[in-house]
Amino acid sequence: MEAVVLGENGVIQGAKAGAIVVDMSTISPSATRRVAAELSRKGIRMLDAPVSGGSEGAREGILSIMIGGDASDVARAMPVLSAMGKNITHVGPNGAGQMTKAINQAIIAGVYLAVAEGMTLGLKAGLDMEKVVQAVAGGAAASWVLDQRSGHMIKNEYPLGFRVRLHRKDVAIVMEAARELGVFLPVTALVEQIESGLISQGYGDEDLSAMARLIREHSGMK
Repeated sequence: MEAVVLGENGVIQGAKAGAIVVDMSTISPSATRRVAAELSRKGIRMLDAPVSGGSEGAREGILSIMIGGDASDVARAMPVLSAMGKNITHVGPNGAGQMTKAINQAIIAGVYLAVAEGMTLGLKAGLDMEKVVQAVAGGAAASWVLDQRSGHMIKNEYPLGFRVRLHRKDVAIVMEAARELGVFLPVTALVEQIESGLISQGYGDEDLSAMARLIREHSGMK
């Protein structure tokens, strides 16, 4: 992203003062603030606008978009953003969007791992897992991951939705932010190790629900 925006042939070389750069990738909050500061010196505005919602949300134009930057710039960019997202939230100044995405990825890490554990426990117990999911989805355990990815974990098949290796990249950003802020994230740290192991075994391009592979393996399941 820095090469595209700030490089020798980057956006900063041709954009006019008053233009808005909208970065929808997932990078570190500190890198975002550095890029925004460089652009600002030339009068170019910036929004960090990472997304959540997976490939399904992208196809349907209903992504959640978390935005860092000035409110006036968010208003100007809204026609473009609203074509891609449904839940669009301005969360603060530059870097706040990326920090919010880091929080999102930390939460997702824990939910995927918890659903993988629950599905494996039920399978080992010999339960009808479709009925189990139906039962728990109506209570406090309800989540998008349970609804959309538990079936993959039950079948031990992981068609692509969001790649393990891409979430592993995001988890590294989360852990970097945690170290900078002095925050203890034991679940995210564990997921980082699990995902690194999956990548080393050649599963990096499978859906993130492949986290269940490790739980099943250590539970004596194929």
